[in-house]
Amino acid sequence: MTRLQRRPLLGFLADPFGKSARALEIDADHLRITRRGRVATMSLQLLSSPPSLRRGLFGTKLTISAGDQEDVILKGAGYRKSIAFSEELKDAWVRFNLAALKKEAARLDRILAGVRSLTAPSRYPAACAVTPLLDDARALDASLLSKLNAEAIGPEAVERIAPVRKFAAEPRALRANGIAVFVASELDRWKEFFDTIESKPLTPEQRLSVVVDEDATLVLAGAGSGKTSVITAKAAYLVTAGIRQPEEILLLAFAKNAAEEMSERVEARSGVPIVARTFHAIAYDIIGIVEGSKPALADHATDDMAFTNLIKQILKDLVHLLSEVSRAIIQFFAHFLVEPKTEWDFQTKHDFYTHMETQDLRTLQGERVKSYEELQIANWLYENGIEYEYEPVYEHKITETGRRDYQPDFRLVESGIYIEHFGVRREKARDGSERLVTAPFVDRDEYLAGMDWKRKVHAEHDTTLNRAGFAGG
Repeated sequence: MTRLQRRPLLGFLADPFGKSARALEIDADHLRITRRGRVATMSLQLLSSPPSLRRGLFGTKLTISAGDQEDVILKGAGYRKSIAFSEELKDAWVRFNLAALKKEAARLDRILAGVRSLTAPSRYPAACAVTPLLDDARALDASLLSKLNAEAIGPEAVERIAPVRKFAAEPRALRANGIAVFVASELDRWKEFFDTIESKPLTPEQRLSVVVDEDATLVLAGAGSGKTSVITAKAAYLVTAGIRQPEEILLLAFAKNAAEEMSERVEARSGVPIVARTFHAIAYDIIGIVEGSKPALADHATDDMAFTNLIKQILKDLVHLLSEVSRAIIQFFAHFLVEPKTEWDFQTKHDFYTHMETQDLRTLQGERVKSYEELQIANWLYENGIEYEYEPVYEHKITETGRRDYQPDFRLVESGIYIEHFGVRREKARDGSERLVTAPFVDRDEYLAGMDWKRKVHAEHDTTLNRAGFAGG
């Protein structure tokens, strides 16, 4: 046990109030500190640097830095003994740090190998694979690496532990780089597979969906965009590449025919039978495993007509019980059942009327109307309890016009007010003036003349006309 203590007289002159240490001892991996008869122990792990010496008039001052803790100071010691003690303490400090690092050498090597593998991974670095490595790296950093002193372990050891410390502090950057490297390599390696797995080569987005093997991957795709192709290719890729065994893959579909098609396509492409299941089938099997037997299926589970009738009955019951359900159903049929396109979305009259015929626009009251705007007007009147007639013959006979009998779009039964939907919009010019414009295929002058004629008819016969449809006004 190496000991250093202050000289009585010099110590008193250098530290008359006795605030500094009176003696220091190196005891294996600890430093014993004596102050006014009390002894404290400090681990060498806490030292942040070697001891420092300063020679003065009243002997030598030795200072030991201990990180966040208060420095340990001894004043009034002999110079030569202070030098010898300082060197011995430094050697003990270095030995302690190196011994601690050696003790965890195998664990450090294992983590280092995992970290380095992320620079050029042979498998997709999914979160579930990287997380255990990250947890281990952070635990080692917290318990040892962050406490090792660079000066004590030397530059080679510092360089060795640096990748682990960096990964523990910033794992996302290394993982993201590993993903980018793996994906680029895999897309190139399996290019021929992606070109031929389906009747048409997979798109770049589809290929990316296949090679990404994350814990959970969400692929957003519209109808007919090739979702089944992606699932088929992914299953075949995972098996062919040896990433997953067939029994580790669960393919699910909503419909039975879709599941059957998926199973057939996967086996045809990969040569490995992987049975796709429906959600209902797998749930039924789970019940059987848990309960020991499977319950009898209700009629509507296998009979489409019975299922439709059940849904209808449920809706009827809800309508009778809950007024908000009634309103929601009415809102659905009134506003969301048809495609909201107007004449402004078409360049020719033929395209517009062809679209309208396919829509078969029916109001909540049952009439077939000629435009989406008329459908909105009619349904709004119906929802608000306003009785109306659609395209009634005008109550006054208009003679000598050569036209067919005038039929306004709507007539409110109680008030007798007429409503016409005018398919025009206000357009503002650069000078701030406004003009009415019509749809691309409509003769503007002829249409505006018809609007004026209708206004005059109502004015001459003293009937009330409300207009709708001045979009932008």
